[in-house]
Amino acid sequence: MAMDEKSEYNLKRLGFPPRAKNDPTGAMNQAIVEYYRCPENLAAFQLAGKVSEDPGYFRFGPETICYGKSSSGFRSKEVIGPLYDALNDVTAADGTVRLPLDPNDILQNLRYERYSNNGHEGQSPLGAPPVVRDFYYRLRPYLPLPIRKHIQKARLSDWTKIAFPRWPVDRTVERILERLLVLSMKAQAVHQVPFVWFWPDGATSCAIMTHDVEELAGRNFCSRLMDLDDSMGIKASFQIVPEKRYPVPDGFLDEIRDRGFEINIQDLNHDGHLFSTQEQFLRRVERINEYARKYRALGFRAGALYRNQAWYGALDFSYDMSVPSVAHLDPQRGGCCSLMPFFIGRILELPLTTIQDYSLFHILNDYSIELWKQQLTSITEQHGLASFIVHPDYIISKRARATYQALLELLARLRKDRKIWIPLPHEVDRWWRQRSEMRLLSVGNRWRIEGRGSERARVAFATLVGDELAFTVEGPN
Repeated sequence: MAMDEKSEYNLKRLGFPPRAKNDPTGAMNQAIVEYYRCPENLAAFQLAGKVSEDPGYFRFGPETICYGKSSSGFRSKEVIGPLYDALNDVTAADGTVRLPLDPNDILQNLRYERYSNNGHEGQSPLGAPPVVRDFYYRLRPYLPLPIRKHIQKARLSDWTKIAFPRWPVDRTVERILERLLVLSMKAQAVHQVPFVWFWPDGATSCAIMTHDVEELAGRNFCSRLMDLDDSMGIKASFQIVPEKRYPVPDGFLDEIRDRGFEINIQDLNHDGHLFSTQEQFLRRVERINEYARKYRALGFRAGALYRNQAWYGALDFSYDMSVPSVAHLDPQRGGCCSLMPFFIGRILELPLTTIQDYSLFHILNDYSIELWKQQLTSITEQHGLASFIVHPDYIISKRARATYQALLELLARLRKDRKIWIPLPHEVDRWWRQRSEMRLLSVGNRWRIEGRGSERARVAFATLVGDELAFTVEGPN
């Protein structure tokens, strides 16, 4: 029996129907298959009817907000107030789930933040109007930190009133994917399904540390910052602004590489205008890509996390780290509502899933690690990616440095006690790309993973427990 036939047989034995040739439901299965790396015929979805012309907010079960088009109920222009629950309109027959929405479109609307300007007419997608942003960045080099803090606090003062995404951790994307898998399993009367576990070597979750170097003082503190990281056995990436902010001598870059840390590009000159217009973006991105080659950088982050995912195709990088999961305290509001890496075309997005040190210290005036600890607990319990931005510029003071030291100690404990994987960002990029090409095949009564990097992969099982999923991970093949 050929290997594909064996996989088909094993799925049939577990209760899944055989894969139909030219199956019209295949396109709607894409999101589930790509996320779980499970056999392609694990799920079967169909649209229940023609979707609406108008997008809007609605629910897909309790505490799960969607934005997009649907074929039933109503869609709201505002996220506040009663929202229609489209989950009530899901039906199933002969193992196929009929949905009032297209999962691929709904998930992309969240990951690309297509919802973020809805209901906010007159507001720039980059936050403050261009004239105000330009004025601020012209003055910024001459503004003392207390003045900058006052301006930013005033502008972000309404952050507690933002209803969506959900502060301080939002995993709407994963909630939707899990709900879809539950619906499929129930429709096919299947108790357990196999998939490729999210992280290598059976790690329960992942955490990465990144350092954005803002000014000359921060650049000069990088050696001491590497000492702090090394004291806990944690390596990080340094995002360098290549023009205007500070000199970037070869010796500085060589030290970062020689000590086992990573170099990425941060914007071009960090003036807040990279994404102001597409024409300007395309002009600047040519120089940004040149610096990527010069610095041998695989990753990119935009200054102040300004972003427009629709333009990412021009970036010549393997991965990006500019999209927050929840952006309440960032100049550009929104958020991708995800705790997991995802692809934006050929670029892998490693979303920022925790609060930045600047926001913690200077907007919330909090020098404890309690919020970081709360976010870490939520993210790791859901097997997600906990990603951090800590600027060398903002931990020079003894008080801030002590807070960062406490965070490093917490991460080191979690690595030991909870088996959290703490790699460099480029290692996450390499793993997620390898995992995206792995195949789950059946060999006798067992499942086997094939593909580059599969020696580190683990077979996992999602088990239906009521309306929720429980995950178990097998040992090495």
